[in-house]
Amino acid sequence: MTEADPRRHFLPYGRQAIDEADIRAVVEVLKSDYLTTGPKVAQFEAALAARLGARFAISNSSGTAALHLACLALGLGPGEAAIVPSITFLATANAVRMVGATVVFADVDPENGLMRPEDLAAAFARAAAAGLKVRAVFPVHLAGQCADMAGLAALAKQHDCAVVEDACHAIGTRHACGDGSMAAVGGCRLSDMAVLSFHPVKTVAAGEGGAVTTNDPALAQRLERLRSHGMVRDARDFEIAEMAFDQAGDANPWYYEMPEIGWNYRLSDIHAALALSQLNRLDHFVAARRDLARRYDELLAPLGDEIRPIRRSRFCEPALHLYSVLIDFDGAGIERAQVMNRLRAQGIGTQVHYIPVHRQPYYRRLDPGLVLPGADGYYRRTLSLPLFVGMTPADVAHIVGCLGDLVGSRRTRAAS
Repeated sequence: MTEADPRRHFLPYGRQAIDEADIRAVVEVLKSDYLTTGPKVAQFEAALAARLGARFAISNSSGTAALHLACLALGLGPGEAAIVPSITFLATANAVRMVGATVVFADVDPENGLMRPEDLAAAFARAAAAGLKVRAVFPVHLAGQCADMAGLAALAKQHDCAVVEDACHAIGTRHACGDGSMAAVGGCRLSDMAVLSFHPVKTVAAGEGGAVTTNDPALAQRLERLRSHGMVRDARDFEIAEMAFDQAGDANPWYYEMPEIGWNYRLSDIHAALALSQLNRLDHFVAARRDLARRYDELLAPLGDEIRPIRRSRFCEPALHLYSVLIDFDGAGIERAQVMNRLRAQGIGTQVHYIPVHRQPYYRRLDPGLVLPGADGYYRRTLSLPLFVGMTPADVAHIVGCLGDLVGSRRTRAAS
């Protein structure tokens, strides 16, 4: 393999795309009267809801906070369970545990890491055998791809379960609704809530931030309350009249109540300004990522099964957050760590999305005998390659060339 060209910039697996409009939006807030939750938050929430076709968008401080709030808003708690696919980030499962509920892990398609209706049905059966009451299902839109949402939602409805989409990877994606129509992920056509993330490597960046979308006004009200310490300031919600009102019956202007405990999960105006500016360029971001993905597809095609993209879902029009491939490392006679380290030496950053969560020590102690072959099979072969706005077709060619040299040439030599 040739040495890395010192003139070539490093290509991480993901990177934000910040332009002058983004910088001006943030500077405008820094010069304003509001740095924490202010008018930009409300503007961002309105724009996000309108873009996704949801009635409500409740912003918060991170995708993890959004998942936790969704669990809290459902009233999920001890003695109850939620089903989560094992191929996801830790936060999806951890949010369920943070409210004291039990996680029931579902297996996934080993070709793309997505939970299928048959995987969900098997998880429901295991939960029933264990005497668990499942209250919610968390489909995960991995890498920007959606599973069969219509099939998953129908099965959840049969079991009287809420559906919360972990859409942290999938802003800009459209999913099939099962009736021939398509809908934006986050519009909650087939779910009670959808959770989004605006971490810097995501398609839309806020620096750090998240949101929950819903069409249910009661859930929206509860989400808004819980993200701000559980406080209420509306006189119609007050319970302690002798403290809330003066002798004339008017609400005391300083007064607030906390009917239940909440968290400080609010988004700042600084973050909201950046996210709003980025949201205005969502179509550009999605198109650029799709162009790069098509170039990857073209260059990887001659390699056949040696290095191939994860299976494309037929249930969505994806806005890819990640470009993940499947590699038979055993057949190529090279370990994944070797591939990642040698690619890094060539200026190419890669990542693994994800280690199956049911394999984590914490969850293994809770369910030591659980075997999910689809999740293990996907994890064993997956590798995420660089994908971000600002990459060029030449960058993609460089990445595929280096990867082919490492994996394809070894397989050819082993067969000869």
